[in-house]
Amino acid sequence: MNTKKPRRKSRAGALRVARLPLVAAIHFAVASAAYAQGAAPPQSDQGTPGTSTLDLITVTSQKRTENLQDVPISIQVLGNDKLRELNVSDFEDYVKFLPSVSYQSYGPGFSQIYMRGVASGGDGNHSGSLPSVGVYLDEQPVTTIQGPLDIHIYDVARVEVLSGPQGTLYGASSQAGTIRIITNKPDPSGYESGYSLGLDSTSHGGIGNTEEAFVNIPISERAAIRLVGWHEKDAGYIDNVAGTRTYPSWDDFTGGNGTISNAAIAKDDYNDVDTKGARAALGIDLNDNWTINASLIGQKSRSNGTFAYDGAVGELELTHYYPEGSQDNWAQSALTVEGKIGNFDLTYAFAHLNRNDEVLSDYTDYSFWYDTLSAYGTYLYDNDDNLINPSQYIQGKDRYRKTSHELRLASPQEDRLRFVAGVFVQDQKHDIQQRYKIDGLADVLSVPGWPDTLWLTKQLRQDRDKAVFGELSYDFIPDVLTGTIGGRYFRSNNSLGGFFGFSEGFFPGADYGVAGCLTQTTYNGAPCLVFDKTVKENDSLGKVNLTWKVTPTKMLYFTRSEGYRPGGINRRGTLPPYLSDFLTNYEMGWKTTWLDNHLSFNGSVFRQDWKDFQFSILGANGLTEIKNANQARINGAEFELNWAATYNLQITGGAAFYNAKLTANYCGFTDDAGNPVTDCEDPEAPNGTRLPVTPKFKGNLTARYSFDIGSMQAYVQGSAVHVGERTSDLRIVERDILGNLPSYSLLDLSAGIARDSWSLDLFIDNVFDKRGQIYRFAECAETVCGASGVSDQYPNGQIYTLPTHPRMVGVRFSQKF
Repeated sequence: MNTKKPRRKSRAGALRVARLPLVAAIHFAVASAAYAQGAAPPQSDQGTPGTSTLDLITVTSQKRTENLQDVPISIQVLGNDKLRELNVSDFEDYVKFLPSVSYQSYGPGFSQIYMRGVASGGDGNHSGSLPSVGVYLDEQPVTTIQGPLDIHIYDVARVEVLSGPQGTLYGASSQAGTIRIITNKPDPSGYESGYSLGLDSTSHGGIGNTEEAFVNIPISERAAIRLVGWHEKDAGYIDNVAGTRTYPSWDDFTGGNGTISNAAIAKDDYNDVDTKGARAALGIDLNDNWTINASLIGQKSRSNGTFAYDGAVGELELTHYYPEGSQDNWAQSALTVEGKIGNFDLTYAFAHLNRNDEVLSDYTDYSFWYDTLSAYGTYLYDNDDNLINPSQYIQGKDRYRKTSHELRLASPQEDRLRFVAGVFVQDQKHDIQQRYKIDGLADVLSVPGWPDTLWLTKQLRQDRDKAVFGELSYDFIPDVLTGTIGGRYFRSNNSLGGFFGFSEGFFPGADYGVAGCLTQTTYNGAPCLVFDKTVKENDSLGKVNLTWKVTPTKMLYFTRSEGYRPGGINRRGTLPPYLSDFLTNYEMGWKTTWLDNHLSFNGSVFRQDWKDFQFSILGANGLTEIKNANQARINGAEFELNWAATYNLQITGGAAFYNAKLTANYCGFTDDAGNPVTDCEDPEAPNGTRLPVTPKFKGNLTARYSFDIGSMQAYVQGSAVHVGERTSDLRIVERDILGNLPSYSLLDLSAGIARDSWSLDLFIDNVFDKRGQIYRFAECAETVCGASGVSDQYPNGQIYTLPTHPRMVGVRFSQKF
């Protein structure tokens, strides 16, 4: 059954670390000001009135600490000040300022991220392809099988965005790029604390609020702890309006009484979200050469409703008939040890992630459309053989466990011949449970042991990855010409097994469900084991780079790099496995600084060849099916500008241009070996078809003017974002049903004042309340739920749209000690 319904992140169980009392943290931060006056001077993040030249930005994207302008890859950095200036609190806040990044979303916390046009669309199923973009928190990967954690952005040093394949240093989940969130670390040099309080109002919605606080406490000359806490209440803006729905088959059977109503749960602004979290970190300098950083971060979110609207009902409106919402509960522990062995730098990074979801979803669209088209309701009855309300709803639970280890060695950075080399081991486990329920369903139609459950998915998935990697650089001409070669050899072992399907009473003779049982004993609570499959692969990736420092402030680089995504097992276990897909990138880029460090202009042009790419569709019974589609090519260019125009005025901007197309027919099926067939009379997407999700152009521009008002510093700022038109699906028929995603432009404005340790900010996001479209989808196969001319109630089918956030007006007060 379909699980591609928009969902908000959810939780199950208790999250002890997230219970850090935020009020107490703020009180502690304020009450400790007297102590702070006698400690080392704090470094305020309130900003200065202006900057005469551009700041030096350091990054660790290549497993070394380097100046951004010396790193020969396409990388964009949002530092601590920039994140604050742009009013960033989560993924959707900062992604709009990243030209190379596109995404589809099922609600906050369940976003599928794409970079540089490497997007086939439809990869959001819990047993879908592994992500093509890796997300890291410090040294640790936080990309689960269904997507990355949506980490609250507070007390964060910077966000690094690495465009293009990062396969040699970052592995399987970095096929198209990598996003790294770098937190502020414990600092033994002095006490520091701060807090931030915010209030906001959403157009067409309600009131939200944010409370955040941190404290850095030295406990000796070589050790410190850092505590961070946050609470955020996001206002809802989607209305579940009152309405009715009539099922034709049930209506005929009951003599005109086959109509249901949502009057009991109809509610305005019903997609509100409540998020709480905390982070605790301990830093110890054992001596001048060895450092230990240990951290524990946790977050829990509770959301109501869904985040898309039904255009057939109205803008920002839908009519759903069963309670919807989710809870998300995750915690990650991490340990990083850094030291020296002789002149070599040794780093060990460990992480363990637990993430638990519980989701409730209305699924009456599936029931209604199949009843309308094929009298689905006539097959559903109670224990007395009476036809019943055929409405379905979903109860889903997901349990993730992810453990990773990385050990690497780096030679001195100043050596003419230098290297970085290491080993990486990762193990991801996912316990999947999806119940598709119909109230009052007969026992014989219910999956044994699961009352009222028409369909059950109960599966265990495990993705294991082992690799050795390294990069070797040599200065042919010191400080002028450098060559780099890199490689990664990997072994993957991915398995999926368990139960999926109906009871034998509902679907006798099937090769899945109870009728397809391979064993006579229960499996993980399900009636039996239906399938148990494993895919093992090993291969290697390569990278070649040549960097030419034309002058000390101007650099050119040429790169050929590779990335990959492992193959795996289809959730419908009777289908063949899907194969790995590979991305090869050819790139020329530049990093330049001009006007005595007042202006930087960076960019790149590239061609990427995507081989046998994985493509997810909704197949029979609404189950996601993954197949290798065929070949694609992405040509593109990316640009970034930073300009300290005057002491008071700073201008930043970025732009990306893409031409992403198939280079062979997509016929919709593979041969017996799993290879895509490209020679067919009526392809589902012919050669030259544009890839979905990614616009041909995406750009942003921000201008910030700082000035003095007496003894206070003040600023005004404007940020504009434009996203071009995107296609909604690779396949032509489905694309025509869903329609394209139109282009949109957003404008954010802010202003503020600061004095000494405090600041006050006012902001308006999406000033003109534009309804940009992020994603369009149907709850079941597009040709069914999107069918036109079938239902009087939905003459044009039933298509949902997930919009950009409506206009939000807010105020924030911050203080540091």
